[in-house]
Amino acid sequence: MTLLRMEGVACIRGGRLLFEGMDLALGPGEAVLVSGQNGAGKSSLIRLAAGLLRPAAGQVERTADAALADEALALDQRLPLVRALGFWARLDGGDAGAGMAAMGLVHLADVPVHMLSTGQRKRASLARVAASGAKLWLLDEPANGLDSEGAECLAAAIAAHRAAGGAVLAASHQPLSLPGAREIAL
Repeated sequence: MTLLRMEGVACIRGGRLLFEGMDLALGPGEAVLVSGQNGAGKSSLIRLAAGLLRPAAGQVERTADAALADEALALDQRLPLVRALGFWARLDGGDAGAGMAAMGLVHLADVPVHMLSTGQRKRASLARVAASGAKLWLLDEPANGLDSEGAECLAAAIAAHRAAGGAVLAASHQPLSLPGAREIAL
């Protein structure tokens, strides 16, 4: 079973061809790590997979729900973290508590989102993905802003997700713990 398939995908942004002929397939338990220079198209590839961009050529097909973590926090800044995550977890049929536990945020459950540090906000964004119940995780620069504990939480959450039959497509400049992942350089 394939959760994500890209065939012959090309991406043009700002009139510039970023990549073409991209073929990619992700099944349960698999991971792909995309690397490359700034502006190479890593984030655009993640957005294509999420359905936020249309390919200039080729096809993108998802057969599973996807959850995206990128630079947008996507949490209500006024709410305590547990309620902000709970909003999305209810919509997605997931578990906010499990997402907070996965990213080491349980002790911050009652803190308003706007009071979180940069690293805590990044963890919160990743907790939203972990709480979603989605089989496909799309992670754009997931290690940005994380300290060593946050990076360990991320690695453990990804490993648990993959062990449960989930798949991960990640783009990163930084080292990311994705044992057995296929690597694509743009």
